[in-house]
Amino acid sequence: MDKRIIFSRIGAVLAACVLIFSITSCSGRKEAKIEMQRDQIIINKLEHAERYFKMHPAFEKAFAFLRQEELAGLAADRYEIDGERLFCMISKGPGRSRDEAKLEAHRKYIDIQYVIAGTDDMGWKPTADCKSIDTEYDAEKDIMFFKDQPDSWTPVPAGSFVIFFPQDAHAPLVGSGEIHKAVLKIAVE
Repeated sequence: MDKRIIFSRIGAVLAACVLIFSITSCSGRKEAKIEMQRDQIIINKLEHAERYFKMHPAFEKAFAFLRQEELAGLAADRYEIDGERLFCMISKGPGRSRDEAKLEAHRKYIDIQYVIAGTDDMGWKPTADCKSIDTEYDAEKDIMFFKDQPDSWTPVPAGSFVIFFPQDAHAPLVGSGEIHKAVLKIAVE
């Protein structure tokens, strides 16, 4: 057999092995996806939400709630979707200044923050890089606050969402006008 054909077949087999390994090694590791390290926030438009369904088993149900036609008409309140594992808080009010905003972080819940109307200029910093605690962690409320300044600010317009995992400290509700938003709380476990 010609050496070129042999090397061609070996190359094809190696390529197939690499592809199979990469697919199988990633498919069953949801925890690894949640604990990924990033240097920026996850932000996108609601019409692209499907891209994030595999990050957590409850994300598909969470985004379905955001897609309901009457979302903008819901009163400011808490809405149960799947008990304590998945719920939504609707808020509507004036934005605050960057100086007034404090970085916050959670341990038990992931936030999907969706802006219904207005623009929320959200601050972000890796929780691990926050060194100055303002308020100690409150397990009942699943929140702690930091005095640190965000590493970045991102304007999040109406129709867009941001995903904050426990490793993402964030400073929301910053803006010059009214901000109407839905914050989905998804249990990490």
